[in-house]
Formats: sequence, structure tokens, C-alpha cells
Amino acid sequence: MNNYEVTFIVDPVLSGDEIKATAQVYEQMLKNEGCNIVHIDEMGLKPLAYPINKRSSGVYYCYEYAAETGAIISKMELALRRDERIMRFLTIALDKHGVKYNDDKRNGLIGKVKKKVKPSKKEDTPSRDSRDRDRDGGSSRPPREAAPAVKPAPAPAPVVVVPPPAPVVEPVAAVTEEE
Repeated sequence: MNNYEVTFIVDPVLSGDEIKATAQVYEQMLKNEGCNIVHIDEMGLKPLAYPINKRSSGVYYCYEYAAETGAIISKMELALRRDERIMRFLTIALDKHGVKYNDDKRNGLIGKVKKKVKPSKKEDTPSRDSRDRDRDGGSSRPPREAAPAVKPAPAPAPVVVVPPPAPVVEPVAAVTEEE
């Protein structure tokens, strides 16, 4: 079986029920054609990179499915083109790497960064009493050290331009004409 993925953007002006009904139409179309729907990703309302039909956002859906042949693609794209509720769509054929990537993404191995938990230290947080003392002006902290002075860079040496030596002109002996 060949694996495909179709992503489409639904017009956000529609009500929530109309948006879900629109997505349901294409899910039923895939099921009626005998496709195995692997995953449906309802990405929700997202901003668009550029305005489409004077809209700056859209509701994104991504269907990943497996089909015996690619005949369903032309039927699905024709239906998506004719539907006024669909702003844009993109259908791609997935190779083995695309299928693995999507599977890993669904399992949480790709795309979600786990935050490292730092142990909290009670020593680092000042108590209420010390904060009150700081506010009152009586600080028990040592005074701050002044930043080390930075030495200014030495001034560059002046550039002296020496003109090239003048060419030496030798006197030419005068030629006299004798008749």
C-alpha cells in the first residue's frame, strides 16, 4: 500500500460545527474509497504566512492514509478545489522515511522538547525578613566590587608618507652646428 498525506486549511469564518462537518466529508470520502486512515491531526486555528481570501488565519487538518492506488488523489483534490470552505490544500506521497518520521512524531520522539527539571534550593531564595531589610536600606550584603578598569587601546602610530625620489635629469650637451 502507498502512504499519502493531505493537509488542508478550512475557512475560519465558519462555525465550529461547520468546520468539523467539512473535515468529516473528506474523512468519509477516504473511507468510502477503501483507504486505511492512519492518523488525523486536527491542528486547529493557526495564523497564515500571508493572507488568503482576505483571511489571516485558518483551521488546519492533516490526514495521513494508506491506499492501494493513487486514484483517490485526483478525486479528493477535485473535491477540495470545488469546496469553497477549503482555502488551500496539499497532497504528498510519503516514502518510508516520511512514514517513520510521522510515526515518531506521533509517539513524541520528535517535535516536543522535554524541559529539564532543576532542583529548587531554598538557600537561594531570600527570606521575607532579608527582603524587608533590603527595602529599609539596612543591607547585610557586602558592597559590590567595582568593575575592573579597562585600559584604553594605544593610539595607532601616525602614518608618514615619504614621497618617491625625484628623477635625476642629466644636462644634455648642446649641439652646435658648424657650416
